[in-house]
Amino acid sequence: MLSVATIAFKAILTNKMRSFLTMLGVIIGVSSVVLLTAIGNGLSAFVTDQFDALGANTVLIFPGDIFDENGSFSGEGSATSVINSQLTQTEVRNLERLREHVSAVAPFNIQASRISFQAKTKQTTVFGTTSNYGEVFNTKTIKGRFFSENEYGASDRVAVLGFEVAINLFGSIDPIGKRVKLGDQTFTVVGVAEKKGGGMGGPSFDTYVYIPLRTFFKSYDTDTIIRIITKTKTTERVPEHIKAIEKELEKTLKDDEFSVVDQSEILGTINQILSMLTIGLGGIASISLLVGGIGIMNIMLVSVTERTREIGLRKALGATPNLILLQFLIEAAILSLLGGAIGILIAFLGTLAMQAYLPAKITYDAVLLAFGVSTLVGLVFGAAPAKRAADLSPIEALRYE
Repeated sequence: MLSVATIAFKAILTNKMRSFLTMLGVIIGVSSVVLLTAIGNGLSAFVTDQFDALGANTVLIFPGDIFDENGSFSGEGSATSVINSQLTQTEVRNLERLREHVSAVAPFNIQASRISFQAKTKQTTVFGTTSNYGEVFNTKTIKGRFFSENEYGASDRVAVLGFEVAINLFGSIDPIGKRVKLGDQTFTVVGVAEKKGGGMGGPSFDTYVYIPLRTFFKSYDTDTIIRIITKTKTTERVPEHIKAIEKELEKTLKDDEFSVVDQSEILGTINQILSMLTIGLGGIASISLLVGGIGIMNIMLVSVTERTREIGLRKALGATPNLILLQFLIEAAILSLLGGAIGILIAFLGTLAMQAYLPAKITYDAVLLAFGVSTLVGLVFGAAPAKRAADLSPIEALRYE
């Protein structure tokens, strides 16, 4: 067995270019599978982290009926219901009175805008909310403070900058107390939010500029609330708190004018979509492994033809058909294993490079699966050339020119 493996290794090293071309399909296939599944797994972990950052006791109130006919959360329904939102300050005040069930309430609306400081202008998302925002969204300020209840009530033009906005506009300059322009209106910067990333499906929180909701209403001539986020008193009694919230909202709204969603429902839906996407991407990438297997078979068939006299000589010296079969199977397996290892290394380096731009996470399952499949591909597609070599007649093989 050892001598057969040694012969197989020597055969591979004798023609390095042919061996590399044989492995190339497997390298591309394995690296593609691992890279694409790493992206899918990374996105799933990223989304989970963002929702976990809000806390398990976060409950979201959407305008309209955003559940599908099966009673599951529907992102599509969420998007279309915003236009005709029936949520108002009345619902916010009523929820704030549910002190037994709700610890904090933060309604909000958003608007795309430009923010300017001196000669610098950047695109941003203006986030109108209340002074409870920091508590509800678990967000702290790294400089200054969040706007106060008095500033909210007086509709003061004060702003808290997202981390990225502060860096892009001010660099190393302390922005606290500086005056910036949102559109055509001037606001005083009172704080800078900590780095958060994410955005619950929208722009990154770090690109937001937070202003009092009442100021938002006046600045953009609207009184629409697109969502209300609440923190319940406990994580253990979330279903009970949701029932109390729904009962309170039913006092002023119809059943189809609002939806109360536990964030775990949204997270479950998103993760289900991402899981299907990851499987789909992995399946598409697996096609390249199939192509790699066909490449192994074709090149090894050529190799058998080129080495016909060598096979005949080995058989004449006593090599059995089974030993010839084993030798070529070992060659195919070695090429697949080496190709798989190189593919995994490329995927690992590619993942490290991608992490600067998007979340990507290699899992052991993906590595083991890709490695195992690449080995199987080599054995399956190497079987035909190996069988052909084993079946050669030694006399005809020695006569082959």
